[in-house]
Amino acid sequence: MMSDTETHLKQNYIGGRWVDSKGGKLHDVINPATEEAASTVVLGTAADVDDAVAAAKEAFKTFSQTTREERLDLLNRIVEEYKKRGADLAKSMASEMGAPVSFAGTAQVGAGIGGFLGTIAALKDFQFTEQHGANKVVYEPIGVVGMITPWNWPLNQIALKVAPALAGGNCMVLKPSEECPGNAVIFAEILDAAGVPPGVFNLVQGDGPTVGNAISSHPGIEMVSFTGSTRAGILVAKAAADTVKRVHQELGGKSPNIVLPGADLAAVLPPTVSGVLVNTGQSCIAPTRILVQKDEAEAAVGVIKAMFDGTSVGDPQAEGAHIGPVVNKAQFDKIQGLIQSAIDEGATLETGGTGLPSNVNRGYYIKPTVFSGVTRDMRIANEEIFGPVATVMAYDDLDQAVDIANDTEYGLSAVISGDPAKAADVAPKLRAGMVAVNAWGPGPGAPFGGYKASGNGREGGLFGLKDFMEVKAISGIPA
Repeated sequence: MMSDTETHLKQNYIGGRWVDSKGGKLHDVINPATEEAASTVVLGTAADVDDAVAAAKEAFKTFSQTTREERLDLLNRIVEEYKKRGADLAKSMASEMGAPVSFAGTAQVGAGIGGFLGTIAALKDFQFTEQHGANKVVYEPIGVVGMITPWNWPLNQIALKVAPALAGGNCMVLKPSEECPGNAVIFAEILDAAGVPPGVFNLVQGDGPTVGNAISSHPGIEMVSFTGSTRAGILVAKAAADTVKRVHQELGGKSPNIVLPGADLAAVLPPTVSGVLVNTGQSCIAPTRILVQKDEAEAAVGVIKAMFDGTSVGDPQAEGAHIGPVVNKAQFDKIQGLIQSAIDEGATLETGGTGLPSNVNRGYYIKPTVFSGVTRDMRIANEEIFGPVATVMAYDDLDQAVDIANDTEYGLSAVISGDPAKAADVAPKLRAGMVAVNAWGPGPGAPFGGYKASGNGREGGLFGLKDFMEVKAISGIPA
């Protein structure tokens, strides 16, 4: 099974077939645990994107006319085929992005299934036609959707785009991250086995400057959905502007975790602070800025430090609850630089720090790190870390806590730790697309997306389905 996948990594999936790239070059994907090649992928070309768009446009003529029931059947078949490949998907992510295989096989694989199940539930009850006064309003497919997805939660982000696109009757061209392309190849094999009609789903491997730009600027693509850094998201939007396509973005974050005064720290901190450790901190919603009332800061640091000291780092291929390396050398170097900047700027290093953990001698492993005494002017309080590094900041009163929480260019997610009744008063004051109370991420089915520099649009469930559809008004016909 995996030998087919190794061959397919060097190809694109266009028009229902695995085909060679037109002029693409081979590229080694580095295993972040060993710093050696894990796999080899082709980096495709603009000509490959042209072929994929042509296949999608042709398929759209018929796929856009399918019924709700036909699309539901297709989505359910995909879920069944997906379940058969869970172990393959987990192994691929462990070797290419360093997600420990136990975690990859549960959370990472499960997130992809969750995206499909949430879309299936939304599609079952979706009202494709609404009557507004004398006007009939209908939801229709957009057309060809370009998708550019990241390496950190790769299947989650692929599913949250592909599932609603299929449900809405669209056709698509996907470019996954070249840092972690293997799971996308297996995903294409899953869709092929499930009988997705040729041309409805197309996979073009490649990097952002070539394939990503070709997708963003392509006149045959009506919408581009991008997940990644804010910096790259701006480039996508600029490339898309000339063709006036819809731009759908889920970008960076710098999530606060407001710990309410008087909270039971030992009870409320583990479920929220764990979001800084899960996936080695490589989550756009990781609540790294932990805001604690100044008189309780020392006690909070004790709980947080114990969590981080109790987190082991190790081989992604080994089963267990440890965390793995970060994805590549560039991320490793960036995180090391941010840790050093916090030391240089006067924050107190409670545990962790620069350099490799003592139990490894290679790989892009980061020591689970906690800083206290962090102030809002420090680099580490402003820049997205994307590693297992927590910063504890003190506040005087809740008004100041809200002010610090909102003092960021980002607005993806926020967390509140403490009494839910008190949290209900604080949540409306936070400038973020999602607020989670006593959990580090939103609940199942919640619309996923942010304010400010964290993007435009929502993914998941009903709101995600609507974002992949056009709205048409029809006037002058019988109600």
